[in-house]
Parts: sequence; C-alpha cells; structure tokens
Amino acid sequence: MENNVDFLIERMTDKQEQEAFKYVEKLAVIGGDEVYTKTLDLLKSEDWEVSSLAAKVLSKLDRRNEALDMLMELIHDRGNVTRSGELVEALDSFDLSNCFVDVLRIYLFGSYKASALAKVYLDHTEFDITPRVVKKARKHWSHYQNNVKRDEAYDIKAREVQEIFRDLEDLFS
Repeated sequence: MENNVDFLIERMTDKQEQEAFKYVEKLAVIGGDEVYTKTLDLLKSEDWEVSSLAAKVLSKLDRRNEALDMLMELIHDRGNVTRSGELVEALDSFDLSNCFVDVLRIYLFGSYKASALAKVYLDHTEFDITPRVVKKARKHWSHYQNNVKRDEAYDIKAREVQEIFRDLEDLFS
C-alpha cells in the first residue's frame, strides 16, 4: 500500500494529514510517468496547499523541467498572486537558465515572498541571455514602471533592476 501512487497522493492531499511532506518524498522516490502525470494534474488544483505539494513533488522528479512551463503559467496568473510564493519556492530545483524574463516578471509583479525569492534567483542563477531576452525584459520593466505607485518600494526595485540591466548591457558591449 505504501508504494501505491493513488494511496500516497490521497495521504499527501488529506487535510488531516500531519506529515504530508513524507508523502511528497515517497512520491518523488517512486517517480515515473504515473507520478508525473498525477502530480501535474494536482498542480492545477484550486487548493493552494495541494498545488504547492504537487509543485514540491514535481521539483524532485527527473521530468521536472517538462512541468516548468505550467508552473510558470500558474505563478504568473494574477489570480494566484497570494499563493505564488509557495510555487516560486519550488522553482529552486528547476533549471531556470532559460527563464530570465519569467523570473524578472515574478520579481516585479509577485507577492512579497515570490518577489524576494525571485531576486535570489536573479542574483544566483546563470541565465542564457541574448539581446532578444534583454529586450523582452525591458518591455516588462516598462510595463511595471507605468503601472505601479512610485514610492520607496518602487525606488528600491528601480535601483536593483537598473543594476541588472547595466550588467546585461556589459555582456553585449
């Protein structure tokens, strides 16, 4: 019973379960197509706790990067802004090298937790950067500038983003 994927998912998603993370680990160890498919479906759950647990399982699977697009889509969904921090936390185990624009968007538009985690990823991830990526990132920065209140928090972000863009420009000069 302990290796039955449906049983483990049931235990992991049970609201009364005190050790849900134990089942996350067990599912990750089993891995394979069945675990991947079922946890990918759970990632879309309206219940943020279930979605977060599914993201944690997916982050530990060999096929995790196949789920990255869906995870990013959920993170960027404005309806998920209050729960996105939990999902962004799971990104730690994914290959984000091709996700600079996505991570910058999370930094700019995410909740406090999501934004703070995204800043860590921006500071410590080796991204594959091209002039096109920089252009897309600048577009999102411009959108942010035009749609937020200009306060102290904005000033801090502006300094940090301008520093990021200076570093990127140095790559191509």
